Amino acid sequence: MSRMMLSALASLLMTGAALADPIEGSWKTEAGPTAAIAPCGGSFCVVMKTGKYVGKQIGKFTASGDGYTGTMTDPQNDKTYTGSASLKGSSLRLTGCALKILCKSQTWSRM
Repeated sequence: MSRMMLSALASLLMTGAALADPIEGSWKTEAGPTAAIAPCGGSFCVVMKTGKYVGKQIGKFTASGDGYTGTMTDPQNDKTYTGSASLKGSSLRLTGCALKILCKSQTWSRM
């Protein structure tokens, strides 16, 4: 691949990440425990910081336009769902879907 193509690809990838609000940080879940979202391998990993499932990774997202897409795992039953996340101020709206029709949403608060 030419340097020009690599530069254009790198610019495009960085732009995708820049379009979404920063998702990184500590978040209080609807159930009460805290989750941390941090960069991991070109994505953002969601790991429980407090509660019964401390240390467990429950999600992985990548920047997508003005939001994020990826997967979320229910820590109680280890089922993984297609997910999306959108950030508005100090609120993070997470939606997980099974078969793209059975969806559930939660709103987390930035700590």
